[in-house]
Amino acid sequence: MATPTRDLHVYESVLESIGWTPLIHLTRVTRGITTPVWVKAETRSPGGSVKDRIGLAIIECAEREGRLKPGGTIVEGTSGNTGVALAIAAALRGYRCIFTMPDKMSQEKVRLLKAYGAEVIITPTAVPADHPDSYVMTAKRIASETPNALLADQFYNQANPDAHEATTGPEIWEQTKGQVTHVVCGAGTGGTITGVGRFLKKKNPKVQMICGDPVGSILAEHWRSGGTSTGEGVPYKVEGIGQDKIPGSLDMTVIDEFQTVTDRDAFAMARRLTREEGLFAGGSSGLLVHVALTVARRINDANACVVTFLCDTGERYLSKIYSDEWMRENQMMDQPRTTLAQLLEAKHGNTPTAVISVAPTATVRQALRLMTLHDVSQLPVMDNGNCIGAANESGLSAAALNDVKVLEQSVADAMDSPFPTIEAGESVDAIVKVLSKANPAVLVRENGKICGIVTRSDMLAYVMAR
Repeated sequence: MATPTRDLHVYESVLESIGWTPLIHLTRVTRGITTPVWVKAETRSPGGSVKDRIGLAIIECAEREGRLKPGGTIVEGTSGNTGVALAIAAALRGYRCIFTMPDKMSQEKVRLLKAYGAEVIITPTAVPADHPDSYVMTAKRIASETPNALLADQFYNQANPDAHEATTGPEIWEQTKGQVTHVVCGAGTGGTITGVGRFLKKKNPKVQMICGDPVGSILAEHWRSGGTSTGEGVPYKVEGIGQDKIPGSLDMTVIDEFQTVTDRDAFAMARRLTREEGLFAGGSSGLLVHVALTVARRINDANACVVTFLCDTGERYLSKIYSDEWMRENQMMDQPRTTLAQLLEAKHGNTPTAVISVAPTATVRQALRLMTLHDVSQLPVMDNGNCIGAANESGLSAAALNDVKVLEQSVADAMDSPFPTIEAGESVDAIVKVLSKANPAVLVRENGKICGIVTRSDMLAYVMAR
């Protein structure tokens, strides 16, 4: 395997290793798609994200302009990745860092920033962008109150898109040998899509820039409305892209198309990238690849070239999108299918338990005593292996209290309609609508024989445990 030229020499510092990330051909999640799709693996950058490119650029620009002096403090509102990029550069240049982050961000990002020596302040997500408690407004307040502080201001800092125009765009052009036809980016600050779009469209005006946006962000609707939409965003789970305001770093004129994607689809694709391509990436990467595959299918041209980004590493989301429990709790992944047979096994263990039943010729008194003995409130009435009715404690007790002679009647004269019978291989969820006040239980049949009973109480315990 050839060694990339950039790695043939020794770097003086980690900052020199930023950029020239590899372009990787997707070959598994793209099965059946004619158009080739490539991902620029920004996960290979020293800070693990595309934001490494702008962290150093913002600091160097501020130093040149005299806005950041030795011993100063860098303040920024960040989803985490820009903070890491700034913290890496600050660690080598001797600056203090204070970062504000919305509370929806993963704990991995918070801990990573602290590992670099940064101070992290968590702010509420569910507030308007101009609210005093939002992460951006909090960062502005801290910067104004802290002596010798620089607000990195990635959302309005032109060093952000300039860094991508100077590095990311040229790299894509060179790595694809000028054959790139479509680029799929996200827009958090807007720096990547703006800088890359400006460079590539100068090289080839036909290059299409497609922006992937999470459902809940205002950016797509703002672009589609020609800038007239003033709608408010709604919370979403994907981190780092999408907005509830229009960033000053974003140039909408370079964008040719917006596509919106749900959190569920974004996270599902991120997990597929890891398991099928061996590319461990975050939710924003999953969103962009989802859009890239949609675009590639539509183009259906083997001579086209779709490029998108792995924005950051999946290691920052181990407690979220790579946690099955978190995914299920947030309705991002289907519950595993549980059969009635599995439910019975969980209820009784591996020891087979006979279904407690009563014969139609038994008396009501015998049926009530049987229910008391086994602490159950209903019994199937069985005749030659078939359920022909149901004995219900509340109904029989009420009838006996009203007329004591009922105790000596046969169960057949006082029973209710039989319980429904469902095969053991059916899903537990299939019986939810069957269980009701009229049907407080269902019988489970396996290989032609009744093997168990599931009551409303059993289902409630299952749902609560799940």
